[in-house]
Amino acid sequence: MTVACPTPHSLPRGPRILFLLAAFSSPSLLPAATPDDDVHTLREVVVTSTRTEKEVGDSPGTVNIITADSMKKRGVKSVDEALNTTAGVITSRSKGPMDTIAGIALRGIPDSGRTLVLVDGLTLNDPYSNGVNFAGIATEDLERIEVVKGPFSSLYGGNAMGGVINILTRMPTKREIAFKTGYGSAWDRSADNAPKDYRTVYASYGDRFGAFSLLASYDYRTTNGYAANQVVASAKPTSGLTGWSTTQSTTGATRYLVGDKGDNNWSNDNLRIKGRYDFSDRTNLMLSYARTSAESDYGTPHSYLRNASGAEVWSYGTSVTQKSFLGNPLSTAKNTYSASFETALSLAKIKATMGYTDLTENWYTTPGTGATATSGVGTLTSYPSNVWNGDLQVTLPVLDKQVLTIGAAFRKGSIDRQDHKLTYWRDEGGQTDLTYVVTGEDRTLALFMDDEIAIHDKLTAFIGLRADWWKTDSGSATQYGTAAFSETYGSRSQACLSPKIAVVYKPTSTTTLRGSAGQAFRAPSLYSLYASTTMGTSTTLYACNPNLAPEKVRAWDLSLEQKVGVGGKFRATYFENHLTDMIYSTTGAIVNGLQEINKVNAGKGQSKGVELEAEQRFGFGLRCFANFTYTDSEIIENTAKPASVGKQFTYVPRRMFNFGGDYEQGPLSVNLTGRYMSKRFGSDDNSDTVNGVYGSYDPFFTIDATFRYRAASWATFSLSGNNLNGKRYYVSSSLAPGRSYFLEMALKF
Repeated sequence: MTVACPTPHSLPRGPRILFLLAAFSSPSLLPAATPDDDVHTLREVVVTSTRTEKEVGDSPGTVNIITADSMKKRGVKSVDEALNTTAGVITSRSKGPMDTIAGIALRGIPDSGRTLVLVDGLTLNDPYSNGVNFAGIATEDLERIEVVKGPFSSLYGGNAMGGVINILTRMPTKREIAFKTGYGSAWDRSADNAPKDYRTVYASYGDRFGAFSLLASYDYRTTNGYAANQVVASAKPTSGLTGWSTTQSTTGATRYLVGDKGDNNWSNDNLRIKGRYDFSDRTNLMLSYARTSAESDYGTPHSYLRNASGAEVWSYGTSVTQKSFLGNPLSTAKNTYSASFETALSLAKIKATMGYTDLTENWYTTPGTGATATSGVGTLTSYPSNVWNGDLQVTLPVLDKQVLTIGAAFRKGSIDRQDHKLTYWRDEGGQTDLTYVVTGEDRTLALFMDDEIAIHDKLTAFIGLRADWWKTDSGSATQYGTAAFSETYGSRSQACLSPKIAVVYKPTSTTTLRGSAGQAFRAPSLYSLYASTTMGTSTTLYACNPNLAPEKVRAWDLSLEQKVGVGGKFRATYFENHLTDMIYSTTGAIVNGLQEINKVNAGKGQSKGVELEAEQRFGFGLRCFANFTYTDSEIIENTAKPASVGKQFTYVPRRMFNFGGDYEQGPLSVNLTGRYMSKRFGSDDNSDTVNGVYGSYDPFFTIDATFRYRAASWATFSLSGNNLNGKRYYVSSSLAPGRSYFLEMALKF
C-alpha cells in the first residue's frame, strides 16, 4: 500500500501554522550553539539498543533519550507524560492521574502490551494483561528514559514489537537531602474537567560511604479529581423530567446525558530504596526494593434529572437505575525486589540481573442490581499476580573488529484471580460467597546473541538472534453458583525465533544512515488465555481462549540523521510493520443466556509511516524542537471481524505533531510545548466517527508551559500550566483533563 505523505494543508489550521514555522526554522537557518552544547550531545550514551553502553550516534536503532534535566524543565509528574512529546510515541491517559493504567504504543503498533517497558532492565509489563502502570515511579528518582523504536525481541523477547522503553533510576555520588512539595488544581474551580486539589510530597536521602552508595525516597500524590465519567443513556427520559440534554453516540445515534459518577479521587504512595557497592572499578552489586500502592474511588454521584418539584431523579424506564451512576473503587499494592551484579574478567564484561514483582493487592468492586450510593450488594474482583525475571549476559571483543554479546534469560508469571460476592458493594472486606476462580502461569526460557561487526571505519553491522521457549501451565477456571463449571487447561508450549539485522553507515562526521529489519513477538496474556469476564448488563461474556498463539511482527526501517552547524540536528525515519496472528474478538454462541465474545488469532495488519525530528540548541540558553509522525495503519485480514478489513488500527492516530523549547538564563528557565494528535478510533470497523461525545477518541491540540526560578543553589520554585488553551475533548469513556495549574517548591541540600 502506498503511504500518502502529509502536507501542511492536511493539518488543522493551528498545527498547520506550527508546521510551517518549523519548516522555516530549519536548523540550517538558525544561529549556532556553543561548542560545549554539541560536545554534550555527542557524548550521550544509550544502553538499551545493544545491551551495552554505546554513544547515541553509533546506536543501531532510532533512539530518543529523555533526561532528568528535561523532565524538570517541563515539570512532568509521570513517566508517560515525559514521553508524550517524543516522535512515534502514542500516549493515552484518559483522565490524568486518576487513570491507573496509561496507554502507550510505539510506531503505530497498538496496545501497551506490544511495547516492552523496563525499569533498570526489568520488565514492568504485568503478567495478567501485559499492561503498564507508571504510578509507582517517581520522576525525581530517574536518571533518564531511553526509547528505542523498532522490533527488539532479538534482545529482549516478548512484548518488544513496537520497541523498548527503558526507565533508568539514578544513584547519588555524594550526600544529598531533597524535599519537594506541590499543589495544583483547575484554573477555574467551577470547571468540570480538571483535577482538583492535586497535592504531591517527595523526600529523599542519598549518600556515598566509601564504596557504598544509597538512595532512599518516598513519594505521595493525591487529588480530589473531577467528574470524568459521564452517564449517557440510550432511552429518552420520561415525560416531566428536566435537566438532561441531548447528545450522540460515537456512531451518530441519539443519546441523552443524564448525570455523572462523581469526582474521581485518587492517591498513590511509593517507597524506593536502592543501594550499590563497588568492589572495584570493574565489579559492583546493586540491590533495590520498591513498594507502591494506589487507591481510586468516586465521590457523590450526580443526577441531572429533576422532576416537576425539582427533586433529583435516579431512575426511569428499565435501562437507567441508580446503579448507572456508580463508579468502581479500586486498589493496588506492589512490591518489587531486584539485584544486579556486574564484573569484568579479562576482556569480558558480565552482567547478571534478577527481579521479583509481587502484585499483592489488585482489586475493584462492581455494584450489583439495585445498588445505590449507600446500599446494595456487589462483586469484588481480585486479581493479584507475580513475576520472576532473570537475565545473564556476557560481552567480549572478538579479534579487533567484533563485539559479541551472548546471554540467557527466563521469566515466570502467575495469576490467581478470585471473585467474591459483597454484602455492600463499596466494602471490599465484606466478602461472602466465592463465585469465580482463575489460575494460570507462563514461563519463558531464552538464549540470545548480538554481534557487532565493524566492517569498515564508517560501516558497522549488528546481527541479533534470540530463541524463546514459551510455555503455559496450571491453567484453570472454576465458576460457582447456578451456572457452575470447572475447567482445567493442559500445558502448551511454542518456540519463537526473533532475528534482527541492522547497519549504521557514517559517510561523514555529521551524517548517519541507519537501516534495520527484524521480527518480534508477543505471547498472549494470562488474562486472554484463562479469564472470562462479564461486563455491563452481564449479558455478554468475554471468553478466554487457552489455545491462543503468540502475535508476530516483521518490521524494517531506514533513517537519516544530519547534524547541521553547531547544535542543530535533523532526523527522518521511514518504517514498516507487518503483523500476523493478531488477537481479535469474534461473536460466538449464546451459553446460559450469555452472548460469548471469543478471542482468536484472526488478524493481519500493517502500519507504515514517517518520523521527522528537528532540534536546535543556541548558545544563549535556548533549545527548540519539533517533530511530526505520520502513520498509515490498516487491517488487511480479519476472519473474526471482516468489517474491519481496510480500516485503521484502533487507538493509532494518523498524525501527531509536537513542538516546543526551553530557555534558561541565570536562575530562570521557561519551557513551552504544544501537542497535536489526530482522530483515533476505538472500534475495529472505524464506525465511531462522531467527535466531542462520550466514548469518542477526539483529535486535540494542547499547550503546556512551565516557569522555574532557582532562588538559591538549594531552592527552586516552579509554576506549570497544562492545557492552557482549554481544549475540551474526550478519550474514550472519560472527559480529558482541562486547563489546570501546578505550583511546586523543591529543596535540595
